[in-house]
Amino acid sequence: MTLTKRQEDILSGKEGEVKAKIMKTLIMYGETFGSDRMVDITSECGHLVTSFGLSVMKPVYDLMDQLIEANAISSQHFSVDPRPLDKNVPKNFIQNIFFSVMYSKQNDYDKQLLKLGLLDKDAYTCTCYLDEVGNTPKEGEILSWAESSAVVYANSILGARCNRNSGILDLFGSIVGCVPYFGLLTDEGRKADWLIEVRTTKKPEAQLLGSAIGMKVMEDVPFVVGMDKYFSTLDDDAKSYFKDFGAATASNGAVGLYHIENLTPEAKRLGRSLLKEGYKTYIIDDDVLKETERNYPIIWKDKNAKPKLCFIGCPHLSKNQIISWSRRIANELVKNGKKKVEIPTVMTAAPDVLKAMANSSEVKTLKDCGVILSYICPLMYMNNPMCASMPVITCSNKLRTYTSARYYQEDDILCLITGGSV
Repeated sequence: MTLTKRQEDILSGKEGEVKAKIMKTLIMYGETFGSDRMVDITSECGHLVTSFGLSVMKPVYDLMDQLIEANAISSQHFSVDPRPLDKNVPKNFIQNIFFSVMYSKQNDYDKQLLKLGLLDKDAYTCTCYLDEVGNTPKEGEILSWAESSAVVYANSILGARCNRNSGILDLFGSIVGCVPYFGLLTDEGRKADWLIEVRTTKKPEAQLLGSAIGMKVMEDVPFVVGMDKYFSTLDDDAKSYFKDFGAATASNGAVGLYHIENLTPEAKRLGRSLLKEGYKTYIIDDDVLKETERNYPIIWKDKNAKPKLCFIGCPHLSKNQIISWSRRIANELVKNGKKKVEIPTVMTAAPDVLKAMANSSEVKTLKDCGVILSYICPLMYMNNPMCASMPVITCSNKLRTYTSARYYQEDDILCLITGGSV
């Protein structure tokens, strides 16, 4: 691998043994994928995926201590995925005990992250790119991020450049200020392998459409046409839609970048010249979406169990999604002659989004309806034996994929939590 003078100096130990090891690790990572050079990170902030203080992650905490002791801290501030704990989210006595043991290192890990360069004490969210959070890279900027839903959003909606890094590698890149050049950082790597034609009779559910595409193309890059009849511009509603769409492509498949014709930055600028020679075509219609949903496994022990909890917001909700849900839930409760939701419902969003909306009429409405607003990661709440056995429902395809939660489309979720049936 060809290195710059500064990169060679780090590798040779001129900035300390720890940074030399970090550089060597990143070089090995890059060479594994055929990279022949490192490129500088050009964004102001990083984003890390490991936010949870699991008691079994001792090697991570030991590594963080070594980094802090050697002053090998991030060259840029960073945000990090959501915390796993919130006392306001329903838990029974046994679950409370289990969580206190499972995440016994959370407070210590929070302190380590602050020392390493955490943006601020509230910078815990998978939607770091939202205006309220402030970690929004510009088009063309090189990132060192992890978290599949954040990476695919940054690449696709913002036009930044980032590979699907794993945890710790995201931090390593931020510490030395460079990452190996390959994959989605390159012009060639950002070209589309698939032309996806959306021919549905109405705007498809974002999570379901993303799931169908992700399971078909896997790690390839899709170029999606037909969505511009539902969205004329990338306004807040479109960004919220494609946030959820992208999370589903990334979790149900391994998509790190998608292009939406006439909407996303590169697709608007380069059009169908982004399609690779010999690209494949996949047509998505109503039947494809129905079949996709029909094939989701239901892994509840009792498939007819009454849901005990509902999660809305994985990835975290945007401000306009909270506003929309508050109106829909309130209206549906009135229609059904109810005052509060029938199933305990948790809506999750970034701490900064919740703070910005704290005194809003929409938040008051949701609380009056019995909805709990939280900053946690639903996935980390669910991903343990105590909660995995609960009948939990969600409209998140990501949460469905990684946990035992059962997926329903948004209209069905609305019906269920307000006393209706599906």
